[in-house]
Amino acid sequence: MSPEDPALRPLLVVDGANVVGSVPDGWWRDRRGAAERLRDRLAATGGPADGPYPGPYEIVLVVEGRARGVAPVPGVRIEEAPGSGDDLIVELVRSAGGRPCLVVTSDRELRRRAEEEGARCVGPRGLPPAPAR
Repeated sequence: MSPEDPALRPLLVVDGANVVGSVPDGWWRDRRGAAERLRDRLAATGGPADGPYPGPYEIVLVVEGRARGVAPVPGVRIEEAPGSGDDLIVELVRSAGGRPCLVVTSDRELRRRAEEEGARCVGPRGLPPAPAR
């Protein structure tokens, strides 16, 4: 496996609903559009520059509810939660095969559950801002 192989990279799992909901910018009017903007931001920035693990990351954006239907882009995999996004995030961490995992959420209960599975967690402010246009 080469160093560019995603299976060797730290896993960055982003709680899409929580991160989108952390900024009162009208996201509730277009949840899928807000998730697409977050996806594009993740693709452009590659995740946290000063995170606990050296990048590049394999980035997974977890979406649920009316945010489903977001297409993946190079550098960002989309996982649609059939039910609870939190449950899917914990399962992704659990199945990471011992790779370092970083979860982006401000949900206290999700942080507790992810940390029990060995992940580290940061809040939405741990992500870099969208690049200026």
